[in-house]
Amino acid sequence: MHSNYQIDLLQSLIKAAARETNITDLENNSLKVIADHIRACSFLVVDGVIPGNEGRGYVLRRIIRRALRHGHKLDQTKPFFYKLVKDLILEMGVAYPELPEAAERVEQVLKQEEERFGETLEHGMKILEAALAKNAKKLDGETAFTLYDTFGFPLDLTADICREREVELDEVGFATGMARQKATARAAGKFKMTAAVEYSGDKTRFVGYDELIHEAKVLSLYVDGSAVQKIEAGQDAIVVLDTTPFYAESGGQVGDCGLLEAAVALFEVADTLKIYAEVFGHHGNMRSGSLAVGDKVSAKVDTAVRGRTIRNHSATHLMHKALREVLGAHVVQKGSLVDAEKTRFDFSHNAPVSADEIRRIEVIVNREILANVATETKLMSFDDAVGAGAMALFGEKYGDEVRVLSIGTSRELCGGTHVSRTGDIGLFKIVSEGGVAAGIRRIEAVTGEAVLALVHSMSNRINEAAAALKAQPEELTQRIAKVQDHVKALEKELGSLKSKLATNQGDELAQQALDVNGIKVLAATLEDADSAILRATMDKLKDKLKTAAIVLAAVKDGKVNLIAGVTTDATGKVKAGELVNFVAEQVGGKGGGRPDMAQAGGTDPSGLAAALQGVAAWIGERALK
Repeated sequence: MHSNYQIDLLQSLIKAAARETNITDLENNSLKVIADHIRACSFLVVDGVIPGNEGRGYVLRRIIRRALRHGHKLDQTKPFFYKLVKDLILEMGVAYPELPEAAERVEQVLKQEEERFGETLEHGMKILEAALAKNAKKLDGETAFTLYDTFGFPLDLTADICREREVELDEVGFATGMARQKATARAAGKFKMTAAVEYSGDKTRFVGYDELIHEAKVLSLYVDGSAVQKIEAGQDAIVVLDTTPFYAESGGQVGDCGLLEAAVALFEVADTLKIYAEVFGHHGNMRSGSLAVGDKVSAKVDTAVRGRTIRNHSATHLMHKALREVLGAHVVQKGSLVDAEKTRFDFSHNAPVSADEIRRIEVIVNREILANVATETKLMSFDDAVGAGAMALFGEKYGDEVRVLSIGTSRELCGGTHVSRTGDIGLFKIVSEGGVAAGIRRIEAVTGEAVLALVHSMSNRINEAAAALKAQPEELTQRIAKVQDHVKALEKELGSLKSKLATNQGDELAQQALDVNGIKVLAATLEDADSAILRATMDKLKDKLKTAAIVLAAVKDGKVNLIAGVTTDATGKVKAGELVNFVAEQVGGKGGGRPDMAQAGGTDPSGLAAALQGVAAWIGERALK
């Protein structure tokens, strides 16, 4: 029978897998799995996929972890999988030039995932082996769920192992554990009132792209999730309108806030959320008067909040484009939150964004803003939109007709609200960048007046720092460098003084040492001494006293710091670790170290004097043995 594993490509990868796992039998099935999976994983990463917990990222993670599990079966516990990328390039790099171009990134992503999973795989396998030792015929669902939830074992990975060993897997028990976890998450999460609302009326017509004030009719009212005919002043409620200018939270953009006004009624909208795809719920509080189903209201969006929000949203599209331009085409949006204060953007990238890269991203976005190009939106079919170059986000749900937003050089599918021209954004500034998960980075940025406030705040800090250093702002760098040099000089001088102090204290303390059966014994407290002085003094005393056992203590802020030293020729009878613990146990602590040097701490200084007094007798008992 013909086998794909006999073709030259896979044979070369099987040999490479054998090389990295030190296996000589090229017919080993685990080698075949590894060879097949390095090909799939590498091309997924080239295509911009990053290991994750959902969508394509989860598929990639499952494939990687299955390959690593087969490596584990071959007793390969160190990272090896990523090393096969070079062998894959030798076989397929000419036909697929994008593979060698992305080689470094592919290796980094696979190595990172391999290192992440390596330790959990080992621990997880121990859990699995222990469970199978109890019942060799069936793996209980609770253990399967623990492997998934705690150690990241996909169910199909656990199922693979069970099939190999002819063990039945309790998938019903696993499903029970998953259901319990989801229920707990729901209970702990912050779910809004919409979750409890049942609505069967007309859809809401959204007019908020063009209007921020609109006359509307109340279709439904809800209090605590239940439909009511009327709401009174002071009640929290959800109002459903037939037409609304309020944008409902979607696509990362928060919902609008504002007012619903009638002749003698005022309802303050704190948030707008979708009850269903085309039914908008206006969440808020009845400030005065009352509202009833069928009433007419004037729906007024808070224009200031909407203005700040759309500036941040529009800047997010420009930033996404700039990220791909600076970091590479593998950058894909993984989540976002756009409100009136900021834009928070998560994206796939397997390394921190450097200061220079951040600067380049900011330059690109602000150039787009200064160009002041008009924003364009078009409705077209999904296929036509993608064919025209619009970016669609994987995992998002799109209808047959989509809204294409063209802003600057960015073109994406987006149903959010945006500025009329790029110049309306005003200014763009990244305020933070960091990692949130394996292969996922997060950037937060601000626009418009928020950037101005940030600049003012930074300017004030610079001026305050300059005043504190008695320098002009432009001289800060040089003045700070001088201060640092001065601090280093002072630290060096302090170290020299501590050394002299240790020498002087060592000379005085050495005279207090007692001879206990041939061992010089000293137990003393040093006033206002830190760990460095204790260690330096100990070294001086050991040099002076020769055959000796010494304990030094210091008390600061109610805590005891202890150090014990035993000269080499006395460690046969007395161990520093045992000595320091003898004292430490009497002052509420413990410690340890080498036979010739050990440290400890304590929390009860009241017992220190008695503990030090007992050192000579304690050493005397050991010196006689």
